[in-house]
Amino acid sequence: MYEILEKINCPDDVKKLNDRELTILADEIRNFLVDSVSKTGGHLASNLGVVELTLALFKVFDLPKDKIVWDVGHQTYVHKLLTGRRERFDTLRQFGGLSGFPKCEESEYDSFNTGHSSTSVSAALGLAEARNLNDDDNFVAAVIGDGALTGGMAFEALNDAGPMKKNFIVILNDNNMSISKNVGGISKYLTKIRSKPVYFKFKALLERFFRRLPVIGKPLFKISKRLKDSFRHLLTSSTIFEDLGFTYLGPIDGHDIELLSYVLESAKSINNPVLLHILTKKGKGYKFAEEAPVLFHGISRFTVDTGKAQKKTASQDYSSAFGKHLLSLADKTPKLCAITAAMPVGTGLVAFAEKYPDRFYDAGIAEQHAVTFAAGLAKGGFTPVFAVYSSFLQRAYDQILHDVCLQNLHIVFCIDRAGIVGEDGETHQGVYDLSFLSAMPNMTILAPSNLDELGEMLDYAVLKHNGPIAVRYPRGNSQCIYQNATQFAYGKPDLVTSGKDVCILAVGNMLLKAVSACDLLKEHNISATVFNMRTVFPFDKGFVTDLAKEYPLLVTLEDGIRRGGFGESIASLIADSGLNTKLLIKAHENPVVPHGNPEILYKHCGLDENTITQDIIKKLRG
Repeated sequence: MYEILEKINCPDDVKKLNDRELTILADEIRNFLVDSVSKTGGHLASNLGVVELTLALFKVFDLPKDKIVWDVGHQTYVHKLLTGRRERFDTLRQFGGLSGFPKCEESEYDSFNTGHSSTSVSAALGLAEARNLNDDDNFVAAVIGDGALTGGMAFEALNDAGPMKKNFIVILNDNNMSISKNVGGISKYLTKIRSKPVYFKFKALLERFFRRLPVIGKPLFKISKRLKDSFRHLLTSSTIFEDLGFTYLGPIDGHDIELLSYVLESAKSINNPVLLHILTKKGKGYKFAEEAPVLFHGISRFTVDTGKAQKKTASQDYSSAFGKHLLSLADKTPKLCAITAAMPVGTGLVAFAEKYPDRFYDAGIAEQHAVTFAAGLAKGGFTPVFAVYSSFLQRAYDQILHDVCLQNLHIVFCIDRAGIVGEDGETHQGVYDLSFLSAMPNMTILAPSNLDELGEMLDYAVLKHNGPIAVRYPRGNSQCIYQNATQFAYGKPDLVTSGKDVCILAVGNMLLKAVSACDLLKEHNISATVFNMRTVFPFDKGFVTDLAKEYPLLVTLEDGIRRGGFGESIASLIADSGLNTKLLIKAHENPVVPHGNPEILYKHCGLDENTITQDIIKKLRG
């Protein structure tokens, strides 16, 4: 089925192929990826778009001596396929299997671990400078998308790299998309560059012609260089990349392996930083991914012939419920604004953007800017709501502390994908926000256990609260586990079940596991009280100390790291109060949570109901 692909086990195998075989291999890779990802889920569209680029990189560079750093890294499936991991592709993003991102631990061909956007140029520049200091002769290249270029860190690195007097290559993979369609000035600027591709194709063809002429080819090429530069300025002014100190090549067809290989070879010969601008199509080669690149950016299992997801998505999950409720708040709150960092679809803000475009802001992949922009809006008398994934919010730590919390500004942080998210792994698990936000002055953190609570908390956060406030909620669907819950009130935990032997304080989505553990404890003649904490920070200290006096054991459950989290705050309070109550903290002991199915990960981390139950029994009887 895969006549050529099955013979490729390392980059050197790619170098042996002729142009016809490379074209066949590209088709086989696309067929393999569509078939494989349809069974495992994963990032499909971005990988289909970089097939030819990856082949050209393998043809031109000598891996692992040469280093390639992939921005974000979700588009490295082709790279993994060609570096000896094909046989393990059915384990992609599964617990104990292949990561969906570069992993140095997996292969010597992975030069740097990535998972978040806009970091590749900085990392590659560091590798290039290490090469220079060691007086080595290898090449270093960063592959970054046009969406990632909206992140300020990328421009900080480009600015720093410009003065380098040695070879350093940045490949701008321009498909006019990040997860959603790109926005902002950088996107418009790249559109202008895309509209004038004639010069660089002419340049490549002219150079190829002169170099093939015997004897007189080189002298004529040198003379022609000045003519080419003059010709170029008739077509387009200098680019921002050249102004920063880069030699700019492009834009060129990112699906032409021969042209890509030729220009990459040319880039290697330039003794200063080079930016190669290539144009690709996200989802190329698979009709459904080409037509819906947003849907196929990260997709669950699907049927190849139809492109339809096999797993039906519930009509209401936390993200969509958030978006729907925020829209209803906007209808009656003229000063409410919504902000996202290139994630209008993922965070549930599409309907808001359509109805209130003047109050919706997509900042691009720029969480730092988004937070301080929100601070300015708050200072101007508006109520900004920043919807963001937990793992991406940590990119704006200083801005939250310095620009929001120290000024005690009323900004609502709606933190999606809080806790374990699953298959995307350690760079995407939302397990750090409780710890780093709880340390910030004036910050309040709420955690709903179901969609009704989410709506009530949003009402409070937008309409009543003063100062910064975060509402953290998990990925996926809500399971309402108890009826007739009391309405949310700030600072007031909600009693779910009553018992006498142990008291469990559950945070957010861990309430479901607390109630399940409570039922299992009954089989051991242990009765448990369960409280849904709701207001996680600051919690009612008097309430907790009273519980510590009443129960022989307190248990805290949270979907976050232990260090600096809710449980350790309870432990500190009990210690300071001089109480002898036993305390069991159930949180992520290891702050690095691997990739895999969420329920498998909860068990791996000791946060499944069976382990919780056994640990409670052991603590009570110990």
